[in-house]
Amino acid sequence: MIALFRYIGVAEGITTLLLFGLAMPAKYWFGYPDLVPPIGLIHGVAFIAYILAMTICLPGRGFSGFEWMRTTLAAFIPLGTFLNDPFLKRRQLAEASQ
Repeated sequence: MIALFRYIGVAEGITTLLLFGLAMPAKYWFGYPDLVPPIGLIHGVAFIAYILAMTICLPGRGFSGFEWMRTTLAAFIPLGTFLNDPFLKRRQLAEASQ
């Protein structure tokens, strides 16, 4: 289940990059706002999927309160899901080795 959550986290991170790195510069620097609504919608869906997947995939896996907070905050910080992924990968590998 952690693997599924990691995939969703990467997707959420990619949509953040697309929104901040492509759609918003196109709108504000080049006067082309047409990319913001579809990419924003995709990012919104990915964000909600991340939060839902976190509540479905991670309970009962021994995460401390700090680890829950860290994983939650990763969704609110640009590139946070990418920075949190190595931690999740270690947890996934530790769980698989048991």
